[in-house]
Amino acid sequence: MSDAPSPRKIIHIDMDAFYASVEQRDDPTLRGRPVAVGGAEARGVVAAASYEARAFGVRSAMPSVTARRRCPELIFVRPRFDVYRAISHQIRAIFADYTALIEPLALDEAYLDVTEDQHGLGSARAIAQEIRARIRAETGLTASAGVSYNKFIAKLASDQNKPDGLCVIPPAKGPAFVAALPVARFHGVGPVTARRMAALGIETGEDLRGQSVDFLRAHFGSHADYLHGAARGLDDRPVRPDRPTKSIGAERTFDHNLADAGEIAAAIDHVAEAAWERVVRSGERGRTVTLKFRRADFRTFTRARSLTDPVAGRAQFAAIGQTLMARELPVEGGIRLLGLTLSSILDPDERDQPVLPLD
Repeated sequence: MSDAPSPRKIIHIDMDAFYASVEQRDDPTLRGRPVAVGGAEARGVVAAASYEARAFGVRSAMPSVTARRRCPELIFVRPRFDVYRAISHQIRAIFADYTALIEPLALDEAYLDVTEDQHGLGSARAIAQEIRARIRAETGLTASAGVSYNKFIAKLASDQNKPDGLCVIPPAKGPAFVAALPVARFHGVGPVTARRMAALGIETGEDLRGQSVDFLRAHFGSHADYLHGAARGLDDRPVRPDRPTKSIGAERTFDHNLADAGEIAAAIDHVAEAAWERVVRSGERGRTVTLKFRRADFRTFTRARSLTDPVAGRAQFAAIGQTLMARELPVEGGIRLLGLTLSSILDPDERDQPVLPLD
């Protein structure tokens, strides 16, 4: 008789094109048309794109001018974050009917641990099906779900049959599922890391599984242990309802080194837009803005400014980033990477204190 614990039953719920779908739901004239939530101005950034827009290659965090070039008929809609937050609270209330173990990742996605079947539905699949049905009935929106025995695979699975899809990966099929996927699909493997892996001959989960942990440590440092386990379908992280957020941000690596001050300023605005969209999605507030930049010689620097009060909005966030960068110009050899993050995150009991908005 085995003393091994039973596998967890984890659901990852991911709303389908959440912001854009809300706008299409509330404005019937937008349904079936390519929609981008974000600013249409020259320095604007796409916060979200409808599936009709994605067919043209429009993606979140893409500069608006690029999105317009790819899809001339693209319709830009200003974001309504208060509406998105209200719907997110409505969806989380549905989750709470099935488990107290809910780990939100953003307004539109969360992990749920449903190992304890509170309603006797019989399986995690059945729970996910009922949650998706209730989301559709109560909000008019669709959600995709991944069901598996750990967080890593559940998140991969939720993306497998989008939109409005369900994918279940039981323990016996986990390693084979991971092996067949491109490593670019792995959570935590961004475009830069994916390119580094490709240069090493690692393009699939099976390729990654063939590497020793020592090899991975030599090339990917502290990320190696995670990658080694992920390639084998392993992930011991629990669903953590009280998971503290340390920082939220975004960074971009450029195809050419930026040297012109105007070009650098425009790049900071784009990064600030992408980072602040993540801040708003998280619902967090913080007091410290950190600028990260990498020179052409790959030396990386950070500069930070902390405020007495929380950063009031995207405009202040971007302005602090611009000020921090201006003090460093000119940068020898130009800049190949820029990043902005918000940290010194407030405790939950501080978040509802009013703050004067600057946007």
